[in-house]
Amino acid sequence: MITTRGRVALATGSAARWASRVTGRGAGAMIGGLVALALDKSLLCQLGQGRRTVVVTGTNGKSTTTRMVAAALGTIGAVATNDTGANMDAGLVAALAGARDAGLAALEVDEMHVPHVADATDPEVVVLLNLSRDQLDRVGEINHIERTLRGGLARHPSAVVVANCDDVLMTSAAYDSPNVVWVAAGGSWANDSVSCPRSGEIIVRDGSHWYSTGTDFKRPSPQWWFDETNIHGPDGLSLPMTLALPGAVNRGNATQAVAAAVAMGVDAAAAVAAVSAVDEVAGRYRTVRLGEHTVRVLLAKNPAGWHEALSMVDKHGAGVVISVNGQVPDGEDLSWLWDVRFEHFDDTQVVAAGERGTDLAVRLGYVGVGHTLVHDTLEAIESCPPGHVEVIANYTAFLQLNRRLPGG
Repeated sequence: MITTRGRVALATGSAARWASRVTGRGAGAMIGGLVALALDKSLLCQLGQGRRTVVVTGTNGKSTTTRMVAAALGTIGAVATNDTGANMDAGLVAALAGARDAGLAALEVDEMHVPHVADATDPEVVVLLNLSRDQLDRVGEINHIERTLRGGLARHPSAVVVANCDDVLMTSAAYDSPNVVWVAAGGSWANDSVSCPRSGEIIVRDGSHWYSTGTDFKRPSPQWWFDETNIHGPDGLSLPMTLALPGAVNRGNATQAVAAAVAMGVDAAAAVAAVSAVDEVAGRYRTVRLGEHTVRVLLAKNPAGWHEALSMVDKHGAGVVISVNGQVPDGEDLSWLWDVRFEHFDDTQVVAAGERGTDLAVRLGYVGVGHTLVHDTLEAIESCPPGHVEVIANYTAFLQLNRRLPGG
């Protein structure tokens, strides 16, 4: 039930959203949510009542996994979801207010906001993807985030926690919860979990298994996992899974999404079919025609994300454009560039682009990657020979490019 004050706040937020759209300032979801929350701080709690909610969080893959969860839940009912990626309170309020009659919700939530969002929405399922170093000048230290998540989950013992047992930090966050569904979703980036977040002891890795020396903290046995062709689950479940999205990382995201949906009562086969059909997530992975080029756009925001994005790149096309900005949402400190392995381009034509293209060019030069420097990302694409061009961009560079591409 929405209070009178809440209804006034939502109406005012709706007006602000409309004004933003008609004046060409943007879609208005964020400003609408901010205005509404300024008038009634309890709106998130009010809008979350009476819904069965899944909260999805992690450093990388939140938008993709949330899109997949929403698709799977859509097989059993109407779903409210923040599909624009606005994952803090204002964006959540806007998403829930835009689907007031939906009995289900799939919410992407910023890692540091999960505890109070869970308090407000009382989620039935919480999905923990991964934790790795993001922009330290903007986000903070990851062991602190892990402890914050752990404390938030402790207040919701009835929630089913769908956790990636290949990720040491997320395993630690979920380890004490009474209702955990463990998923082997992959964890190829291990640079940020060399020591145990609970004891400080060394993490020893043996193939896919890991354990903390001197303690009983170790990789749990997964109930869900995937291989190149199938998804596997409890009680001998095995289903073919062919995704529209590329890369092993998205097979991991899909496996966690299916596990979450099944925990919500979705038929496993229906969930797999739904996640398999997801082919674009807020502009990520889409391919467009631009003059003599076809262009596929990938988003990468931190060393772990770049590691995964680079593994998806087709290096046999006309070229690869790497576009990097250094605005506040990206993190203004670009020292993370030196943690990304750019070595494996061989004969690929590489173009450094973006506001911080010069910083990137220096990094590429140090590892011997032949490249050109064209700061404007569209001009960088046009500088490649005719054919297919892969573009990897960080956050604001990605948004800027998508607005300029056809259909943006």
